[in-house]
Amino acid sequence: MRTPAVAELTLADDLTITRMGYGAMQLTGPGVFGPPDDRAGAIAVLRAAIELGITHIDTSDFYGPVVVNELIRKALHPYPADLRIATKVGVRRTATGGWTTALDPADLVAQVHENLEHLGVDSLDVVHLRAAAFEGDDTPIAEQFGALAALREQGLIRHLGLSGVTDAQLTEAEAIAPVVMVQNLYNLANRADDDLVDRCAEAGIGYAAFFPLGGGYRPLRSRTLNDIARRLSASPQQVALAWLLQRSPSMVLIPGTSSVAHLRDNVAAADLRLPADVVAEIDAIGG
Repeated sequence: MRTPAVAELTLADDLTITRMGYGAMQLTGPGVFGPPDDRAGAIAVLRAAIELGITHIDTSDFYGPVVVNELIRKALHPYPADLRIATKVGVRRTATGGWTTALDPADLVAQVHENLEHLGVDSLDVVHLRAAAFEGDDTPIAEQFGALAALREQGLIRHLGLSGVTDAQLTEAEAIAPVVMVQNLYNLANRADDDLVDRCAEAGIGYAAFFPLGGGYRPLRSRTLNDIARRLSASPQQVALAWLLQRSPSMVLIPGTSSVAHLRDNVAAADLRLPADVVAEIDAIGG
């Protein structure tokens, strides 16, 4: 039986998602490469996300590659009417698991068609242009984003997003087609995007913070965070997620996990309200 959904955010007339989403990247083998050791467990996590009311799943065909999209299709197809699946294009994997930029417009079109096939849909809810190769500078993305905008006009993509981009690149993309979501690195220890977070909130653009808990290689660690968590009878991870949700009204989270128990803990963070004095303490961690 499905539980009531956590708080939602409407980004377009036909795009409403839960602010607590699920990032499916961890449903692979080590290094986001190959199949998971526990395929049944991965499917159970995806189904538990739906049961918990999550309506926003973040994925990509380069997770695995293909592994995660095929798991999503196996676990959830035919998809619930309110489920919105966001994917990314702009990267491919090598035979040994390496990551390689794939931003040629013709290749981006091919990647969209591959996502359609592997997810088993006629149209993708959200496609992010993953401009990781440009992260930190303002290299133009008009040609790449324009290729995706053309697919939106054809009906193969419903909405467009950006990942790993700068403020200037968002401005460039918005001159071509509407942007419903920006997906960048942001957490309480990594706040370089503060201004972009605020810009997205003012414009009604979703800001999806990836690695909201710091990522697998650099998890968040703070004595202050641990002390606050003890006082609130919560985990440090739940406090960090709750802080992000209170940071901006258009913030959405896509924490990943391969554990149903951890998934439940993450979703519970959406109900954790942090008093103003606690928020001030957390703000100071990154000061």
